[in-house]
Amino acid sequence: MIDKNSPLPIYFQIEEQIKRQIENGEFQAHNALPSEREYAEQFEISRMTVRQAINNLVNDGYLYRQKGRGTFVADKKLEQQLNGLTSFTEDMKARGLNPSSRLLSFEIIPATKKIANELHISLYAPVYEIKRIRLADDVPMALETVYMSANLIKGLTEEIINLSLYQYVENYVKLKIDYATQTLESSIASDLEIAHLAIPKHSPILFIQRNTYLIDGTPLEFVRSAYRADRYKFTITINR
Repeated sequence: MIDKNSPLPIYFQIEEQIKRQIENGEFQAHNALPSEREYAEQFEISRMTVRQAINNLVNDGYLYRQKGRGTFVADKKLEQQLNGLTSFTEDMKARGLNPSSRLLSFEIIPATKKIANELHISLYAPVYEIKRIRLADDVPMALETVYMSANLIKGLTEEIINLSLYQYVENYVKLKIDYATQTLESSIASDLEIAHLAIPKHSPILFIQRNTYLIDGTPLEFVRSAYRADRYKFTITINR
């Protein structure tokens, strides 16, 4: 219910009510919401107030719009804990989702200054460049570019990288992965990310850089990923 005498803005009360209806299962993923006009008539408020609430929920990833059809409940965001080192494949399987990749390109290139610095290798040394779309239950989640030293991991093939790189490195190459550092930034999706992730223009993304290291401190990979902000969120536990 909306309390017009409350100090809380009416648009905020509407947001919270819709969130509760989503969380308690009253609104399921891809259910259509009532129209702005219906909400305005129900609460006896202006459509502009309703629109502000809906816009905020769209921006926060709770809802999405389809032109000419209306506003719908979005899929629940996937949550990844940042206090453990897992691959995308391992993370999705742990959630009961089917992980897959769509390979865009796979080649050996000479290391640029940036890549050489990140991997602690010589300038122009051979590195694998792997560009792929990461999917969960066939839904695009991230656009990923991986760089690995071709002198460190020999014999990498398309068949191998379509599975789990971490499992291949540890189970077949017999190298022990120790830790990774990650940097997260927010950004607006580029045209390339919009096309590959099937998201609207001006959509927000979570841009992540990961540097993964072996037990002896040798860099294993340098990864740049663009995650859909409407489908993914990251959580970290901080101990005092």
